[in-house]
Amino acid sequence: MSEEKPTILIIEDDAGLQKQLKWCFEDYLVEISSDRATGIKALRRHEPQVVICDLGLPPDPANASEGLKALAEILELQPATKIIVVTGNEDRKVAIQAVEKGAYDFYQKPIDADVLKLIVDRAFHVWQLEEESRQQHSTQLTSPLKGIIAASPQMLKVCRTVEKLAPTDATVLLLGQSGTGKEVIARALHELSRREQEPFIAINCAAIPDNLLESELFGHEKGAFTGAIKQTIGKIEQANGGTLFLDEIGDLPLPLQAKLLRFLQERVIERVGGRRQIAVDVRIISATHQDLLEKIEQGDFREDLYYRISEVTVKSTIA
Repeated sequence: MSEEKPTILIIEDDAGLQKQLKWCFEDYLVEISSDRATGIKALRRHEPQVVICDLGLPPDPANASEGLKALAEILELQPATKIIVVTGNEDRKVAIQAVEKGAYDFYQKPIDADVLKLIVDRAFHVWQLEEESRQQHSTQLTSPLKGIIAASPQMLKVCRTVEKLAPTDATVLLLGQSGTGKEVIARALHELSRREQEPFIAINCAAIPDNLLESELFGHEKGAFTGAIKQTIGKIEQANGGTLFLDEIGDLPLPLQAKLLRFLQERVIERVGGRRQIAVDVRIISATHQDLLEKIEQGDFREDLYYRISEVTVKSTIA
């Protein structure tokens, strides 16, 4: 592990407990969510090594249904994560059921900070040992592409597809759940292309607040909005000549989808607060874990943008 603090995600709806638990874990980067939906979003964004999850979550805090659903989703998205479920004194059977379903351990309220910290520290230590084992195993595997471990026929097929696509300027949409190597594949497409000496710029559309995302992508002029004290070059312009990787593009707000579509059609941008059109030569590679066709049907994603970003679609898979 690097010297950075490990990350722990706490999914707990009680504000008092949130504060108490955050205070307990000064040695960790603590992320807090109040329900299953925001917890899963935080999981994708921060990729914590350890999760503490209350089984009694809204909208059904009297039962364990939401907590068990959260447990199942976490294990599906990031199976290596160590999950500690928290339950009331009278819910021991449900807690044991959660462990049988894949939770690392359980803890019964009321919270004893010292005991819970011991459990979390032990869980993180086990995660470290398993991660070292995974890394050691990975180095023993061979791959036709740098950074990609092709230990399955499916991933080997992905590698061959990357080799064919890389020399082209086709827009590529990478599909797959978190942890399936989508950014690694995007980098391989860049490094095997004629653009390899130019910038590779990545941006996670789900990790930046909507009100800042336009400026991050397109840049802004001095005075464009409160706090814009200087001109800033956006990610698209930074990637000029190279490759722009739009991770989690399914989270791009509809107004920005329209602006991105215009860029893909005209290959020029205007910075926020600016009027000058700036030509940009960049290859676009996008990625998402979501079903964009379903989002199109729901009116949450533009169909015309979908076809622009998916001249070729590649489904990533765990090697």
